[in-house]
Amino acid sequence: MEDTIMPLNPIAFTLGPLQVHWYGIIIGLGIAIGFFLVIRESERRGIAKDTFADLLLWAVPIAIICARLYYVIFQWDYYGQNPGEIIKIWNGGLAIHGALIGAVLTTYIFSKVKKLSFWKLADIAAPSIIIGQAIGRWGNFMNQEAYGGEVSRQFLESLYLPEFIINQMYINGAYHHPTFLYESIWSTLGFIILILLRRANLRRGELFLTYVIWYSAGRYFIEGMRTDSLMISDQLRAAQTISIALIALALIILIIRRVSGYANSRYLEK
Repeated sequence: MEDTIMPLNPIAFTLGPLQVHWYGIIIGLGIAIGFFLVIRESERRGIAKDTFADLLLWAVPIAIICARLYYVIFQWDYYGQNPGEIIKIWNGGLAIHGALIGAVLTTYIFSKVKKLSFWKLADIAAPSIIIGQAIGRWGNFMNQEAYGGEVSRQFLESLYLPEFIINQMYINGAYHHPTFLYESIWSTLGFIILILLRRANLRRGELFLTYVIWYSAGRYFIEGMRTDSLMISDQLRAAQTISIALIALALIILIIRRVSGYANSRYLEK
């Protein structure tokens, strides 16, 4: 039976010679939903209507480029021999940590140029970022990537997963942990928590730092289950190393900002 299971087609449709992949559509959907949410919240927080539109014009392409560069650097043994494959992002290979680095740096420079609070912009954007990540993981699902080690079909059925997910996790003759789904669920829970924390009126910057800690904690454990991790060495996974570093950095920044008084402003203040 397993030998007859056909994976979902990663190509959504074709326009002449152009193939439109589900991966790109889903990533685009995540960006669009995140943009819609951030625009609504920015207006409530007294940010000019076009501010985030201007920011995203820079942040989105830079984040995608950085996400690809991050991935390519850790897979240079392959891409060094196949440079023509570097631009083929529709086949997958966008590293979230690379995207975050690019987006944060872009936002920091943008905030300085526009004379705005970086932390205010980051707090407003945090829920949009994590829900975009939750949606984007389904692009990995369509490409049959970002999956974990081998499991039985009975194990997947015990999770009460729909048939189309179980079948899509049948890869190279075996069923695998749907780690894309674990991370999508973790990110969705993070989104709900961040939305609720808005009402708690945290100090400025702490909503974004909570996002960093929440996402990184989940990514650390889920990454340990994956079979396609980017590696720093034979034993050291890049995403786990970065996740630990980000948690530590976020906690240090949070403490310093509280002790120094830099975080006295509150999220709900305009």
